[in-house]
Amino acid sequence: MERFDGSPSGGRYGEAVFRPEQAGEGERIDFGALAYDDVTLARLRALGVGPGWRCLDVGAGTGTVSRRLLDEAGVAGVLAVDRDVRFLAERPVPGLDVREADITAPDAVPGRFRLVHARFVLMHLPERERLIAELAERLEPGGVLVLSDAVDLTGERTPGTPYSTAMRAMWEGLRATIGTDVSWVPSYPRLLREAGLVRVGAEVHVPPLLPGSPISRFWADTWERSRAAMTATGLVDDAGVDAAVRYLESEECAALSAGMLTAWGWKPGPDA
Repeated sequence: MERFDGSPSGGRYGEAVFRPEQAGEGERIDFGALAYDDVTLARLRALGVGPGWRCLDVGAGTGTVSRRLLDEAGVAGVLAVDRDVRFLAERPVPGLDVREADITAPDAVPGRFRLVHARFVLMHLPERERLIAELAERLEPGGVLVLSDAVDLTGERTPGTPYSTAMRAMWEGLRATIGTDVSWVPSYPRLLREAGLVRVGAEVHVPPLLPGSPISRFWADTWERSRAAMTATGLVDDAGVDAAVRYLESEECAALSAGMLTAWGWKPGPDA
């Protein structure tokens, strides 16, 4: 079977794959939230996010981070932005403003914010360096930009398992189909500095792959929704995807999930 050459051919996230109108897509996103939200909120709180902060949540998905910023961190307000806001609109709460917009468009978001946050967004978009610079421009002086994206931990020395085979096929298939590229994610700290931010830091979280865990269910659902892109790479067939799902749910599973790299930087100002 001929492999993709790496050039995006199927459109964008939410079009060729992960369509929001597809049954169960909101639940898939929420499995990811269950795996990562506690870590995200702990980092935001450690950075001082709290009462009085006006926040921008880019690519807010189902809005779990936005709502927890309001409920747990007590921020003044959150503007949640996504190209499709159906999941956000389903669960309105006081202080949550929802804007349907394409963050890649000029002036997609007005105003300045104390916190600008984007998780699992930029990895799916072109012109990433430009977007990071533009998100930094959305900060008020003394504000912080926090970016999180996936880092692939299935290297050449990773033992061959149904899981590692499926993950390699997924990354290659998504790159070919919608342009997803996680290879540049470790460059976040440098890109934040080049955007003029200071006190840059970064960390990586890797949730454990356990049978029935949110992250295992997230990957199983993600493979199902990207199955056509995965099998088109020639790295895996339908039987291989099914085997990977069974492996996730078995006691034999001994693998690393993709990590979440979070990097942050402050706009120079009175509190930076």
